[in-house]
Amino acid sequence: MQARLSIGVVCYSSLGGSGVVAAEIAAGMAARGHGVHMIASGRPRRATPGVHFHEVAPVAHPVIDQPPYTLAVAGVIVEVARRHGLDVVHAHYAVPHVASAYLAAQALAAKGRRPRLVTTLHGTDVTQIGVDAAIRPITAFALAACDAVTVPSSFLCDEAVRSFDLLPAAIETIPNFVDTDRFAPPRRHEPDRLGRIVAERSGGEAPRGPFLVHVSNFRPVKRAADLLTVLAKLRAAVPAHLILIGDGPQLDATAERAEAMGLGDAVTFVGEQSDFAELLSRADAMLLTSESESFGVAALEAMSCGVPVFAYRVGGLAEVVSDDSGVLVEPFDADALAAALAAVLRDDDRRQRMRAAARARAVDFFRAEPILDRYEQLYRRVAGER
Repeated sequence: MQARLSIGVVCYSSLGGSGVVAAEIAAGMAARGHGVHMIASGRPRRATPGVHFHEVAPVAHPVIDQPPYTLAVAGVIVEVARRHGLDVVHAHYAVPHVASAYLAAQALAAKGRRPRLVTTLHGTDVTQIGVDAAIRPITAFALAACDAVTVPSSFLCDEAVRSFDLLPAAIETIPNFVDTDRFAPPRRHEPDRLGRIVAERSGGEAPRGPFLVHVSNFRPVKRAADLLTVLAKLRAAVPAHLILIGDGPQLDATAERAEAMGLGDAVTFVGEQSDFAELLSRADAMLLTSESESFGVAALEAMSCGVPVFAYRVGGLAEVVSDDSGVLVEPFDADALAAALAAVLRDDDRRQRMRAAARARAVDFFRAEPILDRYEQLYRRVAGER
């Protein structure tokens, strides 16, 4: 019987991709009997049974303009490691968590027990924030000091090598995964069911399909305005309705733009949903218009539900969405995206084939257990190198 590990998972608590992945890994490791301690500024919105939560609460002081979050994270890691004997600290989203983990490891090394450091890069921590001139040197230094670095796609591996001068051999590509039991096709097809669910959650009238769904944190990189442009072009051919799930800095502007474009009755905002699997599973298509996606957790969740994905061919999406499980078009070609959607939504046989292919691809390549096996093997390997 293999030894039980003590694992610290450091992450943001938001519903964004990195927080979702971190919470799922934490829950998966706890289910395998490991001691798992999540270190974050707030509890994750997705349930993490068996995981011990430790809150990061930066101290505000009038002398300091901004609360020192990086130091606060490092301090909590040290406290948890001393109390629970962490074997591994797994930092998700490098900025600033890898620097925090490095500082904590140095403090712990002085007492003779340094946990091993694993960092998973998620996307904008590499392509946008991490390469900022003020942040890059420290981030690159801390990444080079890690015992292991992982990325979810070959695309992000190449970006990390270029951005932080890492050796390709020092980076392991482990794809993100999906709970294929939770994100699954509905047992019974009910054409009007999604409209009724949307009405219950939004407080409005029940819309009619076909239904497109979009899930995101509505940051600029998601190009939410393009969603409406595509919808307007699509509705010239198909009376589609768009359901927007999530919250973020551009949500209000998106709602205002929808009204200005005369799409108020064709778009429903349901806000953040801790459990949106049923909404997603009953949609006809997932629409993504991101400027960049290092992997595409939302796309994978849709595919697991048997929902084909329509998106721009950017970042690592082509490693997730195959030609038979969705359609990827050239970046920012809204006409092509609308045309692809119209062609599939008007062809029931093709849509059913794509549904089946999307589900099969998620089950065959992105189930949780085989990927959790890889993380567990990684933890054991680096812990054994102490």
